[in-house]
Amino acid sequence: MSTTRKTPIVLIHGLWMTPKSWNTWAERFRAAGHEVIVPGWPGIDDRAVDDIRRDSEALKGVGIHDIVDHYERIIRALPEKPIIMGHSFGGLFTQMLADRGLGVSYVGVTPGQPAGITTLPLSTLWTGTPILSNPFGRNGAKPLSKRHFHFTFGNDLDRAASDALWEEYAVNSYNRVFFEGVAAAFNEKGGASHVDYGRSDRAPLLIITGEIDHVVPPAIGEAIVKKYRSTGSPAVVDYREFPGRTHRIVSQSGWEEVADYALEWATAHAAA
Repeated sequence: MSTTRKTPIVLIHGLWMTPKSWNTWAERFRAAGHEVIVPGWPGIDDRAVDDIRRDSEALKGVGIHDIVDHYERIIRALPEKPIIMGHSFGGLFTQMLADRGLGVSYVGVTPGQPAGITTLPLSTLWTGTPILSNPFGRNGAKPLSKRHFHFTFGNDLDRAASDALWEEYAVNSYNRVFFEGVAAAFNEKGGASHVDYGRSDRAPLLIITGEIDHVVPPAIGEAIVKKYRSTGSPAVVDYREFPGRTHRIVSQSGWEEVADYALEWATAHAAA
């Protein structure tokens, strides 16, 4: 009897998080028979949350291209092209890796927008205020306060429950990444997060958003999809919004529904 090897999956976490934020999806995908690789951003790597909070020096000055190049090296070392999924800024990096042709299908989960998409709702701008309000801290690594975590990740929870999650998951910011991401919104050709929206040979891409996400509201996801589709490229770009979901969509109660949808879509489109 022959067995078919399942496509490996690379998961890319977002800002203020570590690979630990993907434990839910990673375990579920492994149970389904996939090899799952969950590397940390350079400077985070496989370090514990408490260790990063104590010493965030390695996070300082790291920019978007540093991180995307880091993931490209990891992916090119794999024996075959993977499915690539990213959350938040990790979803932006997923789109940039798609632009480099590194996967068989891609899922951006509440993803940051690439260069040239100027849709920035007030709630999104507010999530960046602690970083953007100090331009002299561009190359710093600012901690995320419990209060801001509650607005950003825990807006479906009371403060005590949100604080408990902060203790378990939250790490310092890569300030440079945030500055570069916002600047690129108004600089499509030269922004650090540039992609070729009209690329015809890009493997299928799915954009997922959550209805009550403060960081990446559905308006951003819709703008991303509209930008890709407006080019007339034949490359597949699909969209799905999940009701009642926050930016903590990968671990929020009911995460299994989102994970299963993402996996089913990605494997079906990889096979196609």
